[in-house]
Amino acid sequence: MMRWRLGAVLMLAVWLAHPLSGAAQLPGVENGQWRYLGGDAGHTRSNPGLTQIDASNFSDLEVAWIWQVENFGPGTEYTIRSTPVFVDGVLFTVAGQRRQVVSIDAATGETLWTFREPETMRYLRSPRTDFGKGVAYADVNGRGVVFVTSPAFFLWALDAETGRPLESWGSSVPLEDFSQSGVVDLIPDLVRDWEPWLSWDGPYDPDNGIPQRLGMVTSSAPPIVVNGVVVVLVGHEPSYDQTRIENVPGDIMGYDAKTGKLIWKFHVIPRPGEFGHETWKSDAWRWSGDMSTWAPAAADPDLGLVYLVTNASTVQSYTGHRPGHNLFGGSVLALDVKTGERRWHYQIHHSDQWNYDIPTAPILMDLTVKGERIPALIQNTKQGLVFAFNRATGEPIWPIEERPVMQTEVPGNYTAPTQPYPTRPEPLDAIVTDGLTEEFVLDFTPQLKREALEILSEFRAGGLYVPPLPYPHDNDFRNVIGCMGGLNIYHPPVADPSTGLMYAPHNRVCSAPRFMVPTNGVDEMRGLPGRSTEAWRGRERHTPTTGVTVAMWAPGGPAEFPDQIDGLPVYRPLNEGLAAYDMNTGEKLWDIPIGKTPERFENHPRLRDVNIPNLGGSGHSIQMIMGDLLVQTTEDLRGETELSEAGMPVLHARDKRTGNIVASIEIPIPGQYGMMTYMSQGKQYIVMQAGSARRAQPGALVALTLP
Repeated sequence: MMRWRLGAVLMLAVWLAHPLSGAAQLPGVENGQWRYLGGDAGHTRSNPGLTQIDASNFSDLEVAWIWQVENFGPGTEYTIRSTPVFVDGVLFTVAGQRRQVVSIDAATGETLWTFREPETMRYLRSPRTDFGKGVAYADVNGRGVVFVTSPAFFLWALDAETGRPLESWGSSVPLEDFSQSGVVDLIPDLVRDWEPWLSWDGPYDPDNGIPQRLGMVTSSAPPIVVNGVVVVLVGHEPSYDQTRIENVPGDIMGYDAKTGKLIWKFHVIPRPGEFGHETWKSDAWRWSGDMSTWAPAAADPDLGLVYLVTNASTVQSYTGHRPGHNLFGGSVLALDVKTGERRWHYQIHHSDQWNYDIPTAPILMDLTVKGERIPALIQNTKQGLVFAFNRATGEPIWPIEERPVMQTEVPGNYTAPTQPYPTRPEPLDAIVTDGLTEEFVLDFTPQLKREALEILSEFRAGGLYVPPLPYPHDNDFRNVIGCMGGLNIYHPPVADPSTGLMYAPHNRVCSAPRFMVPTNGVDEMRGLPGRSTEAWRGRERHTPTTGVTVAMWAPGGPAEFPDQIDGLPVYRPLNEGLAAYDMNTGEKLWDIPIGKTPERFENHPRLRDVNIPNLGGSGHSIQMIMGDLLVQTTEDLRGETELSEAGMPVLHARDKRTGNIVASIEIPIPGQYGMMTYMSQGKQYIVMQAGSARRAQPGALVALTLP
């Protein structure tokens, strides 16, 4: 504890030694650049300094060019999940399931070069080929270098001018068609001190990667380069698709940007003698794995810290095989970028069994709280809770309370007795802390409310942390219900370092866990004898395509979620909202519905002649800060995009103080995931990620600029 306090004091002293000049923003967007996935190193997705496009001329924007991804292989022709980086007139990003790296002229949209990793069996087995979120860029030895982690879990360093793998960098990979340099096979470094690998008696095959009997690993988020260190993030198969309890941990590794040599590795599942080891009971640390860093990272180069977020360990909904709080799952981690040592951490939730993995990068910006200047880290969650810390010390800016939560009734399962709740700021949706109380029951007419309350009387309503029930059970209620009101990777939050404002989209979902049934403890599904599975598993589920209510039934059993009322949910829906917070005070400034209430509500026969409020549209809100504007649109990937009267997707310019729309334009393709802005050859551009399977429009980058 004394060492932790000393380290925190030293980090704070370093930060105080760099006096602020006005409103400080971390590096990455100076001179019209966009050098990180999130713009700056703090992942704010903002550039307040670019003002050539403003409210007076926003409606004059025209399409400068469209760059499409449909020629980069099947499977992802309608999606582009990567926000490009922009450096000195050139955009760098990835496209297609092969995560092909591309260089694009930022003024014309012309493809300058491409790079594709040779095919391997471990690529073909990767479950996350279509989730490449982008690349990292850094100046190394006087030249630009693009770094990318592939679905097969190789790290590549490419010359930014030519796209060729760097010479005398990394190590050779003994596979056909692989270059002899410019690449690192990350798997040997990941497993070399992992106990199941040390006990493995077979050879290592770089084409297959980790033997299937032991586990699998991939990547989703790109690396981040901080102070000459390439920090590699790790992905796995999503926990809700896993059956066996063993896997390889997603240890975080740092490599020398100049040479490709491994510098350090941080154990996300602590080994004996390491901090947090005692949070793993029943020796689960020996074989439990996963613990991915799905979301992108952020960094403070002056503090020398990189900030990462993690998900839970293997298998969710049942955690009896890994009792304890399970550090560092579900946590914000601050690591020393030179050594990989933990400087501080905070566990957002204990022993996750709800798929509450942290979906977005930490947001870093400086705040003034009660007259004190604080280097802050803000973390949004799927749950709808917003956490705020001093990023130098890890101290919460406002108190966080551990509150009792509902406990499991499944034999042998484990649930933590309490979970953390911030006292400030308030959550994105009040249902998060209050649960499905009468305040949130469907009440558009008195009759609908009576019917909803009658149905809900047969259920037990809880808060965020509602564990599943065994089936059958002998309770006097049908099932438990939990509600969440946060965001996900499809609609990330943004922030404005010049004002301290943060903008977070959110939607409301109330559901019930699947009932749990016992298993035989063997992973027969994957044909891997000897590999064990969880002792209890959720029953098969069937999900209706209503777009709002996730209703689940156990075959042959009672309804797991309350029956709908003629297609209407029993709770008051909020399909999509956008909330603004002044993070200097923790106060929510406004919260507005985004999009238009779906027709299934407006035209429902039971709501005829009823004046219902705007419930927001089904499309997720996507936004960015630019000058004095909050630029915002809705995506069409998992819901319907907002349309103009002419039936075209729209891009809004909103006043970033009030959220009011000050200008709008029609755009040719609905947006998705993110957007960016930059200056090239004296002109400011907005580049949107776009695409729509619903409208049969291929995934694309759409660039807008003034005439």
